[in-house]
Amino acid sequence: MNRIQANLLLVVIALIWGSAFVAQSQAMAHIGPMMFTGLRFLIGALVVLPFAAAEWRRQSAKGHALTRRDLAKIGGLGGLLLLGAAMQQIGIINTTVTNAGFLTALYVPLVPVLGYLLLRQLPHWSVWPGALACLVGAFLLSGARTLQIGVGDLWVMTSALPWAIHVLLVGRFADRMAAPFAVALGQFLVCGLVALAWGLMFEPANREAVRAAAWPLVYTGVMSVGVAFTAQVVAQRYAHAADAAIILSSETLFAAGFGFVLMGDRLNSSGLAGCALIFVSMVAVQVLPSLNTMRSNWNAPRER
Repeated sequence: MNRIQANLLLVVIALIWGSAFVAQSQAMAHIGPMMFTGLRFLIGALVVLPFAAAEWRRQSAKGHALTRRDLAKIGGLGGLLLLGAAMQQIGIINTTVTNAGFLTALYVPLVPVLGYLLLRQLPHWSVWPGALACLVGAFLLSGARTLQIGVGDLWVMTSALPWAIHVLLVGRFADRMAAPFAVALGQFLVCGLVALAWGLMFEPANREAVRAAAWPLVYTGVMSVGVAFTAQVVAQRYAHAADAAIILSSETLFAAGFGFVLMGDRLNSSGLAGCALIFVSMVAVQVLPSLNTMRSNWNAPRER
């Protein structure tokens, strides 16, 4: 997979995640956030299980079985996934789909900052204004209108930190292990089992409530977790973490679109300006790094 293919796959992932905000919001009318998080990630684990099993057999046959250290890293990714997903889901209870989608984008500027501080990765210069544009876009949607941030907004904003660290590390770990499906399965199981245990202990639930939330659970479990999160692990083996963060932030555009069509959410002029900033930054971070390469190819002497 080359860089362009990986980036296109990341756009598809963002589309799926953006659509999932509606289902996540609807599920909260029936079951608690931790119960929902646990069940949907376990459904996602079932989706990826056959692929992980086949991958495990191939790796074992080549003598490349995962070590305990690898399993510990996968467990850490699962913990980050749990923190991000749980805080985001709790926040969705008390905010709109559109706000949740845009505020989730706050992880975007954190990725290049943490990448430099923790891993000494210096991204292309276009990432810095692009990340800042995403941050301003999120602020325009929720902060600039009222200068007030609700409790739900704070939960979603806090989820940005574990999301950022997860985006920074997931491709790095999967590439070193050469086992993207095993990485996906392991992190889903850790996240799903811990969240479900928490939900069973502290949240009211019964069969009727779970049955009423069946459609959001199936959609987010299969598509958002099983397909999109697994595809993220694959795509980020070939995409720079900072670039991936900006592309994945387009989920906020899709969340706003689905919220408008399916739930009646509306954007005012500042919200639309925020959409435009995130979209422009997403395009710029793809085009600008390629300009030097295109210019060099254009100026290179051609054989006659």
